[in-house]
Amino acid sequence: MQQHTDQYIDGAWRPSLAEARIEVLNPATEELVATVPAGGAADVDAAVAAARAAARSWGRTTREERLAPLGRLCDGLAARRQEIAETVVAELGSPIRFATAVQATLPLTVARSYLDVLAKYEFEEQVGNSTVYAEPAGVVAAVTPWNYPLHQIVAKVVPALAAGCTVVLKPAEYTPLVARLFAELVHDAGFPPGVFNLVTGVGTEAGAALVEHPDVDLVSFTGSTAVGRAIGAAAGRGVKRVALELGGKSANVVLPGADLARAVKANVANVLANSGQTCTAWTRLLVHRDQYEEAVAIAAEAAAGYLPGDPTLPTTRLGPVASASQRDRVRAYITGAVAQGARLVAGGAQAPEGLERGYYVRATVLADVTPGMTVAQEEVFGPVLSILAYRDEEEALEIANGTDYGLAGGVWAADSETAAAFARRMDTGQVDINGARFNPAAPFGGYKSSGVGRELGRHGLAEFLQTKSLQF
Repeated sequence: MQQHTDQYIDGAWRPSLAEARIEVLNPATEELVATVPAGGAADVDAAVAAARAAARSWGRTTREERLAPLGRLCDGLAARRQEIAETVVAELGSPIRFATAVQATLPLTVARSYLDVLAKYEFEEQVGNSTVYAEPAGVVAAVTPWNYPLHQIVAKVVPALAAGCTVVLKPAEYTPLVARLFAELVHDAGFPPGVFNLVTGVGTEAGAALVEHPDVDLVSFTGSTAVGRAIGAAAGRGVKRVALELGGKSANVVLPGADLARAVKANVANVLANSGQTCTAWTRLLVHRDQYEEAVAIAAEAAAGYLPGDPTLPTTRLGPVASASQRDRVRAYITGAVAQGARLVAGGAQAPEGLERGYYVRATVLADVTPGMTVAQEEVFGPVLSILAYRDEEEALEIANGTDYGLAGGVWAADSETAAAFARRMDTGQVDINGARFNPAAPFGGYKSSGVGRELGRHGLAEFLQTKSLQF
C-alpha cells in the first residue's frame, strides 16, 4: 500500500499542512490501495501563492518557450502509458483493455493536439485601428472528476499552460494517484516552479477553498450539475470566470431507415463503456414504435455479453463502478424505474453472481421507459440503458430535447444528410452522426444545465485567454 504525505507545490513535493488522510480503495476488491493528504485551506493558500508568484513570468513566455516543456510532457505521457493504465485500473476499476485504449491513450492524444494548436494559434489580430491581444487569464483552479481522471486533467491543465496560465489542480478524491503521476511528469518536463501545483483533498474543503480563493482568476470544473451550480455561485461572488462541464442525459435517436442492429449495438457499447460512468453516454435510446420490440431484443442480447468481472483481466468488458455509494445509487435508479413501470429486459439491481466483493452493477436495459420517468430525466452514471418509443420525428425531437441537459447525443439515419438535419435541431453541444468517432480537436461542452464554455482544440485554449485591445 502506498502512503503519501506530500503535495506538489512550487516545483517540489512538500509535506502537507493537513493531518487528515484520504483512503483510496480498489473498487473491484474493496482493498486499501493508498492514502493521500486531505489537504485544506493552508495547502491551497500555499499552492495559489506559488501559482500567483509564477503567473507574470510564465504569462510573458513565448509560444516556443511553452511548447518545449509541453512536448516533454507528451513524451512522459507516452513513456508511462502502461503505468497510467494500471493506476486507473487500481483506483477506478476500469477494465485494463479500456484503461489502456482510452484512459491512458486519450490524454496523450489530447496533449499532443495542443502542440499543434499552440503552434498555430493567433494571439493577436488587427481590427480597424485596434490591435487585439489574447493574453493569459492568470491563475487557474482546475477541479477534476474521477470517471476519466487523467483525460480531464489534461483537457484543463495542458491548454491552460499552453495559454500561459498557471494552475492549481484539485483532483477527485477517488482517483488522486494518477493525478500524482501527472505531477511527476510535469516536474520531469521542466516547467518552472509554481506554474503547476497539485493539492489533493475533498471537495468541501480543498475544493471550496480553491474556488473561493481571491487570487484565483478562473475556475475550470468538471463534475455534477449540482456542484457546478454551487461553484458558479461562489465564483460569481468573486467575479471569477468559470468553465463548467457538467452532467448529461444524452439521447441516441434512431430514425426509420437507419441500420437498426448497428445503431442499437453501438448504443449498448457506448452506454456500458467505463461502467456507464461517462457524462456523454447515450443513456436514452429513442426508436420508432414500429421497430421498438426489435430494438429491445437486440439491446438485451448485446448487454448479455457484458458480464461484470475482474478489471485486471484483458477479457473483462464491464468493471465495477467507482464506489459503494455509486453502486447503491445506480441500483436504486434501477429499482425505482421498475417501480415506475419500466420493463427490465437485461441486468437488474441484484448483485452479480460470484462477485461478493467489489462495487459491481449488472449491465441493465430498461424498456417501456417514458419521458417523465426519473430514469429518463436524471443522470444515472452507471451501466443502465433506457429505451423509449416515438411516433414521428417531431415527437423524437421533443423527447430528445426534453431534459435539463444538453451535452451530447447521436443520430442514425439512412444517410448523413437526414441525420444531420435532425441533429441540428437537438439542444446539445455535440452529436455523432451514424456512429462517427470522437474528435479530440472539436469543441466539447454542453447546453442548458450541462455547462458553460468549451474544452478541447482551439476553443479549449481560448477558454484560458482574456482579451485586450490597443487603439492606434
